[in-house]
Amino acid sequence: MNILLLGSGGREDALAWRLNQSPSCDRLIAAPGNPGIERWAECHALDPCDPAALVALAKAHAIDLIVVGPEAPLVAGVADAARAAGIATFGPSAAAAMLEGSKGFTKDLCARAGIPTAAYVRVKTAAAALAALDDFSVPVVIKADGLAAGKGVTVAMTRAEAEAAICAAGDGPMVIEAFLEGEEASLFALVDGTRCVVLASAQDHKRVGEGDTGPNTGGMGAYSPAPVLTPALEAQAMREIVEPTARAMAKAGTPFSGILFAGLMLTSDGPSLIEYNVRFGDPECEAIMPRIEGDFADLLHAVATGADFAAPSLSPKHSMTVIVAASGYPGTPRKGGTIAALDTAATDGTIIFHAGTARDGDRLVASGGRVLAVTALGENLRDAATRAYRAVDAIDFADGFHRRDIGWRELERQG
Repeated sequence: MNILLLGSGGREDALAWRLNQSPSCDRLIAAPGNPGIERWAECHALDPCDPAALVALAKAHAIDLIVVGPEAPLVAGVADAARAAGIATFGPSAAAAMLEGSKGFTKDLCARAGIPTAAYVRVKTAAAALAALDDFSVPVVIKADGLAAGKGVTVAMTRAEAEAAICAAGDGPMVIEAFLEGEEASLFALVDGTRCVVLASAQDHKRVGEGDTGPNTGGMGAYSPAPVLTPALEAQAMREIVEPTARAMAKAGTPFSGILFAGLMLTSDGPSLIEYNVRFGDPECEAIMPRIEGDFADLLHAVATGADFAAPSLSPKHSMTVIVAASGYPGTPRKGGTIAALDTAATDGTIIFHAGTARDGDRLVASGGRVLAVTALGENLRDAATRAYRAVDAIDFADGFHRRDIGWRELERQG
């Protein structure tokens, strides 16, 4: 089949790499793509949030399946437009994408459906948010109620930090949330209406600094699987969180179809929902894709069309992704720095996905905050880490930086 992939980041490079290996994929087109995605797909300049342009491109190339990578096009309704045009689409409707598009929407759904999550209050202005702080102890969590590319969350350790986060966000809807104690893990489930099947687990590192310090980012690295999410906890999260969410969405007349990414806090009382994403995570996707076996394109097509599907086989190997970011990230990243030696770095079962790169003549340069996602498979997590960091060290990118401790909690547990 002919497949159109929307997006231009590291997640989409990993998806393109995996889709391109699928026996059922005859032709892969990406829009707009990036220099890394060009290795696996034909790239076409297109705004992925433009439904009319998307449908026109899909019809012009006889597309059988559209795979939507980022969240913004889903919230903008591109999946609705594609389905209305009769094109199978992997990704939820705009109404179902509200699970990510509004944190307040998701918190209210959890409250109605009895889904475990932190106590919260929704506010519409900064003044209301400041007043609401009186009802919470610190640490306290401040969340922008909208899309924020993974960076709209502040875990404030003091009242002053909470007030500063609210003032920095300015007037607009926010969610004030109680802080949960525990360890975070990511659970990815394929959902078609009320059918839910586990895809994989992962754990990422949001903070920019080693030891999980500093401001939140879109993610500085990830690994898969996440052993802390044991089979028993995974089953509990599906039973108490993911499946009730799918039922609630279907009951509301907005059934969810696609990948549902549950960010979980593993508390002493069991898994609790931190937030939902309605697409593959980034950089979790880069860590998960090398572990998926079988015809991945056929699996996504089955979910998109309502056909029977089952969980794919996963490699028993472990994977690790290390993000190489541009200096200044997550503030103002330094763009334009030359990147070289990728071909010689990507050896020994390692692949380098492009997250924020561009062509400048014959040079490959940095064009975003997160620039590269260096991913390696290993017999265990330590082996994967050794391979990933060996590749990172071989890359020639003077303006880049990375964390050296991805997977540190699990590596410490393993001794």
